[in-house]
Amino acid sequence: MEKERTEGADPPGADREQKLQGGIVGQELPAAGKQDIERAIAELEERLPHPISSLARIAYNYRWSWTQDGADLFRDMDPSFWQRSGFNPRWLIEALPPRRLQQLAQDPSFVHRVARLASELEADAMRSPIPGEVTPDRPVAYLCSEFGGHSSLPLYGGGLGVLAGDVVKAASDLALPFIAISLFYRQGYFHQRLDSQGWQIEYWRPTEIERLPAALVTNGERRPLTVSVRIRGRIVNIQIWRIEFGRVPVFLLDTDRIDNHPIDRLITSRLYVGDRHTRLAQYAVLGCGGVRAIRAMGIEPSLIHLNEGHAALSAFERLGTLLLGGATLEEALARVRATTVFTTHTPVAAGNEWYTRDEVEPVLGDLVRELRLPDSVFYDLGRFHPGNEQEPVNLTPLALRMSRTSIGVSEKHGAVSRAMWRSLWPERELADVPIGHVTNGVHTVTWMAPAMQALLDRFLPADWRTRTSDVAMWDAIAQVPDAQLWQVRCDLRERLVREARERSITDRLNRGEPPSYVEAALRVFDPTALTVGFARRVATYKRLHLLTRHLDRALRLLADMERPIQVLIAGKAHPVDREAKETLRNMFELRHAPNVGSRTVFLEDYDLELAPCLVAGVDLWLNLPRPPQEASGTSGMKVAVNGGLNLSVMDGWWSEAYDGESGWGIASGAADPEQQDDMDATALFNLLGSEIIPLFYERNADGLPVRWLARVKTSMRRLIPRFSAERMLRGYIRTLYEKK
Repeated sequence: MEKERTEGADPPGADREQKLQGGIVGQELPAAGKQDIERAIAELEERLPHPISSLARIAYNYRWSWTQDGADLFRDMDPSFWQRSGFNPRWLIEALPPRRLQQLAQDPSFVHRVARLASELEADAMRSPIPGEVTPDRPVAYLCSEFGGHSSLPLYGGGLGVLAGDVVKAASDLALPFIAISLFYRQGYFHQRLDSQGWQIEYWRPTEIERLPAALVTNGERRPLTVSVRIRGRIVNIQIWRIEFGRVPVFLLDTDRIDNHPIDRLITSRLYVGDRHTRLAQYAVLGCGGVRAIRAMGIEPSLIHLNEGHAALSAFERLGTLLLGGATLEEALARVRATTVFTTHTPVAAGNEWYTRDEVEPVLGDLVRELRLPDSVFYDLGRFHPGNEQEPVNLTPLALRMSRTSIGVSEKHGAVSRAMWRSLWPERELADVPIGHVTNGVHTVTWMAPAMQALLDRFLPADWRTRTSDVAMWDAIAQVPDAQLWQVRCDLRERLVREARERSITDRLNRGEPPSYVEAALRVFDPTALTVGFARRVATYKRLHLLTRHLDRALRLLADMERPIQVLIAGKAHPVDREAKETLRNMFELRHAPNVGSRTVFLEDYDLELAPCLVAGVDLWLNLPRPPQEASGTSGMKVAVNGGLNLSVMDGWWSEAYDGESGWGIASGAADPEQQDDMDATALFNLLGSEIIPLFYERNADGLPVRWLARVKTSMRRLIPRFSAERMLRGYIRTLYEKK
């Protein structure tokens, strides 16, 4: 990337000796914040007896969360405290009484486990980086508005953030030089509960940032390293936090500083806030502030990867720097494009916001003038028709125009995006519109339940966790005995049923439901019944309403006592999406219909704490988007790694994955939405009634669903390697990061 003017404080001094201080040598990542992490580790070590002092270093690197025995190690310190901590190891260590820590330090088995995990962490850092054009001194800088790396970090709202977490973990696994930039939302995304009428109620909880394994990046004088951006006519100061995910540092930008205006302190308060001016301010902090933070930390990335358009204003920050340095506009545009790549994630309008000039000017006008960008450049790059002053601007066209390579997140989404944004290149044929695709994947080890991993350890090579994209390796799943696979599936389902019961009791009590309905939660669900999951963001195009489109057929399926079916539903509607909230309420109104209360459960506040249990425990995952609005989807991939099967509309990733043997597909084709809904609901209930339910309950003499398990094995063998985050990252390297 071009050398750019440094804003804000001087980068922290960190020579080779400083970088080696405190432990892991290895291939060094950017030094900014490294000493701050080391000081935080040293402080936490003071609470620990010497034999287990390495727990402090383990706690300050989320690598433990996808390492064997990592979560179990902390859980075994005190299961109750571990739950109360929100699975935050720093909170746990600080909360445990000294007597308990001394007991653990005198347990040879526990001491050995700590040493082994610390050794793995050190060995991971010692690995050489993957060879290629991206090098440790010129890493990829990945900018994303949300980050879902772990449930104890509530910095995500849905699939975009969870994908970003999987990307970072895969980059660490591959030893790809990589940094991530996002925002530190002090209240995160909203929490959800339903009232007695079924209306969604939103509430927020402040994050105890001081209890997280994060360190504030400081300068050479140990004062917070800050950068500033002019927003709404005021200087907004931004501080930077560093969190470790294996080999990848995640830098989080935070405006909650006492030297900011009270309104500006709230810019990074909540994710996807409803106020459009505040969202624009967030985009300026992420894009312009993100680039300034990278500079101030002394990092010179090889390229900027914009994960969705929220960070697209970074292009203007870089253009302004080059123009102030004497470059011509044409030179500056070319240099920024040469070092920017872009992933677009959705064709839905809500993910591609338009802003009028009257909305933009009060928030970003002073910033534009500070960067000395011509108005025609600032506004026209985000328009379909440059020069049309009446046309609003959009961050997605800006990102597309300012990137050397752009991709969608599935093969179908790439085609949809080329058609959607074709007018940006009116001289090109549709097939030549410069938007490709790399289909999403999931971080296999994160999303595969420990019980399934333990089973596969018996049949796959010892290093299978580091070879998840190796297609041939997964053929060994065919050798797994049906009885062993079925036992694991039954155990995972039973665990989900227990979770559903416990949550249902709490949810019903909180809503003030009648005692009989609360008590019924103790009997809700059957650990041996076919268990169906439908969990995702509650947006209208996701079509949750199809489950009740033919209510009589749905109720008949729920009433079948010989071949029972039970359904778990979860998801949040955006606070301003009235139509989605109405969908939830209509579904909720059916809870007292015959068999509904005992065979269906809505699990409130779906998040990264609940999701692993849900995707592991269901037998069948439903995905019913209105084509072609599903860009990719990844929840079904997470189900597949656990031996669940998919029933999905042919959209997003399933258009590539469906082969007639790994699951079931609905070929949705009608143009009229009402007709399409009716046809797709009919296909859904036909498949459930005539194929899926009979297949699940077809048993051999040993009580095993042999043909069902054959599909499970086929699904796992074919889908896990094709839709792994490792495969996705290798696709990024080939398609985005290597120069053509």
